[in-house]
Amino acid sequence: MSSLASSFSSFLRSRESLQRLATFSNALHSGGTWKRTQPRQPGTRSTPYGLAAVGGITCHRCPQNAEALISTSASVMGQDVTGWLWSIYDETKKKTEDLIPVILSNAVNPDTIFANNEMSLQDIEIYGFDYDYTLAFYSSRLHTLIFSIARDILVQEHRYPEGLKEYDYIPEFVIRGLHYDVQKVGVGLHPVPDKEVIAMYEGSHVPLEIMSDFYGKSSHGHTMKQFMDIFSLPEMTLLSCVNDYFMKHNIDYEPVHLYKDVKEAIGDVHVKGILYRAVEADIEKYICYGEQTHAVLRKLSENGKKMFLITNSPFDFVDRGMNYIVGKDWRDLFDVVIVQADKPGFFNDRRKPFRRVTNKGVLLWDRIHKLEKGKIYKQGNLYEFLRLTGWRGSKVLYFGDHIYSDLADLTLKHGWRTGAIIPELRKEIKIMNTEEYVHTMTWLQGLTGLVERMQVHRDPASQAVVQEWIKERESIRSQTKDIFNSQFGSLFRTYHNPTYFSRRLSRFADIYMASLSCLLNYDLHHTFFPRRNPLQHESPFWPELGGAGTVDVPVHSRRS
Repeated sequence: MSSLASSFSSFLRSRESLQRLATFSNALHSGGTWKRTQPRQPGTRSTPYGLAAVGGITCHRCPQNAEALISTSASVMGQDVTGWLWSIYDETKKKTEDLIPVILSNAVNPDTIFANNEMSLQDIEIYGFDYDYTLAFYSSRLHTLIFSIARDILVQEHRYPEGLKEYDYIPEFVIRGLHYDVQKVGVGLHPVPDKEVIAMYEGSHVPLEIMSDFYGKSSHGHTMKQFMDIFSLPEMTLLSCVNDYFMKHNIDYEPVHLYKDVKEAIGDVHVKGILYRAVEADIEKYICYGEQTHAVLRKLSENGKKMFLITNSPFDFVDRGMNYIVGKDWRDLFDVVIVQADKPGFFNDRRKPFRRVTNKGVLLWDRIHKLEKGKIYKQGNLYEFLRLTGWRGSKVLYFGDHIYSDLADLTLKHGWRTGAIIPELRKEIKIMNTEEYVHTMTWLQGLTGLVERMQVHRDPASQAVVQEWIKERESIRSQTKDIFNSQFGSLFRTYHNPTYFSRRLSRFADIYMASLSCLLNYDLHHTFFPRRNPLQHESPFWPELGGAGTVDVPVHSRRS
């Protein structure tokens, strides 16, 4: 009982602290006014990470308008207005510093499953899986391999300059979700200055009609290509490297041809089987996380769940990988196995029938009247799959890593529940749990609130102070981006806004996680609840617990 009482007491203290955090943040951004209770001592000012001793400032939550704030400023005109503003700055910084231990004590567990929609595993009877980056996870060496092979194909088969062989794969140079303008000349491995981008697109708005199509492709007049596949990271890096070489050597080139040649070279790595043969020859070098994937499949099987596999990869490649991950009896776990499915066409094209594949890869010609356990099928389409299995609606949960090719159609057209596997999530959460990130983001929020509230003071002295704050805020915003990736920032957020990738993830995935192994932390009756994110006109009345408001893992698997 004493342990329970202690835990409950800790819970209450944590909740009280988070409520203070919500109140403070709400006051900064939603109408709080500052009352000066003691004048600032002349000459005191905090350093970027140090605090000066200043007078007390109290925050009152009330619907004051701009005129009221201006009159507040006028009431202290007899004193130093600049000093008054800096005293508010100092006290705000002190309050945010005090919150850092509270936030750090509620770090997000990287093994959490996060929910965009409410979903209970108790309702799920059938589990479906993609193969690459869902059941099979690959080491970073695979991207180096893809890049190197495709680069050499450009040189040997497309007659690109030999100098390209001096370029090697650059890990973590790019991130998923980026758009690439097929018709514009790039600048290689260096960022394009903002002024050039604005001049290129005649402003900061990119018209919808030139963006990528629904599946992120540059087709039917769309000049943008969105790279959503994890396998696309080597392709983006190769595009950047070739652009860089041409620009450095003043070589005139057609960007559309460059894009198509790189795309074809990357495609050849897959289509011609070069990648598959390389992985099969040294599978321990390229595949990881095997034991955890096996544990998830075994758990589902032992609980009587039906399972199926739908992948674009060929059978020999999948068989070799699953033998390594699960064992030679891996097919006993799956009720249906479909290879070379040609997703996303599999979900929309009714014309392609299923075809049996023997263990030796021989295609049979007989008509398929049912999908049998232990047998392998190629191509086909989802409509025929639904007719033969009867697996429809919300009792089916399908996991994949590609938001468009794996999940979008299943959500929008067929009513399956969907789970996104986002390997980058684990790294980003670990970064967000660091003291550096928490310190930076907490102060950024506090500083943004100050700018928002104090901009109404229009006298020159006040505006000079506010402009200093704005410059500091811009510097901090750049820091928060660079923490994740110095070129492109976070996969999920661009400054304070969700990225295009993040918005698509929220739309097409009911749940998402870093890997399938996260399922091991939950029983199969667990219900996932999404966080209630306040709209812009709402106040955060109910601060949530468990990893800063996330759907948390059970107590026994929380971080200590």
